[in-house]
Amino acid sequence: MMMNKINGKAVILLSGGLDSAVSLAYAVNNGIDVVQALFFDYGQKAFEKEYKSAVNLSKYYNIKLKCIKLDWLKKITNTSLVSDKNVPEVNKTDLDDIHITSDSMKNVWVPNRNALFINIAAAYADSYELDYIIIGANSEEATTFSDNSIEFIDAMNNVLKTSTTYHPQMYAPLINMNKNGIVNKAIELNVPLEYINSCYNNSKKHCGKCESCNRLLKALDETGHRELIRKLF
Repeated sequence: MMMNKINGKAVILLSGGLDSAVSLAYAVNNGIDVVQALFFDYGQKAFEKEYKSAVNLSKYYNIKLKCIKLDWLKKITNTSLVSDKNVPEVNKTDLDDIHITSDSMKNVWVPNRNALFINIAAAYADSYELDYIIIGANSEEATTFSDNSIEFIDAMNNVLKTSTTYHPQMYAPLINMNKNGIVNKAIELNVPLEYINSCYNNSKKHCGKCESCNRLLKALDETGHRELIRKLF
């Protein structure tokens, strides 16, 4: 759901990646009072990097951050994000190959993750009378991850009509953007991109090999922000 200047309070799903960081900046710059950020620890390989990014971003934008542990989620999945399996390597040249990206998606899929996170955020929104739940869903990842699509956002809004009494709405400001557009929006909004982590692996910096890294690399390269590549990779 794309909006311009609006009022209201919100909770955000803040993973520390590009999309959640830019969604936070977009919301703040468009009149939303983001009062709570939620970060989820489900045993992911990149936990330390992701959490550090979420902490830095929440401090930068002066919002409260809550880390919620979901240990059981790791136990019910064998996704490469949490297991000993290697995260698949996807080159920049492979990103437009739907067969390769679909295989990568299946390898890193965490069962019902976004819907679970949203329902937890909805409990906060319902309890504290918050108007919006912010998520970094975007059109590029929606091509393979169905829980990034407009259809998913609309479906969750329908659920929230009956699963809550305060009826918060989903706010996905990047839903019609690809990564190039998101990087450009980040620059426009002065997002501190040196804080973000979009990597699936637990390497010291961005590994530059996983699909998420290469989507970021490609966008930074194509939008002319190579100085950020040197900082992040």
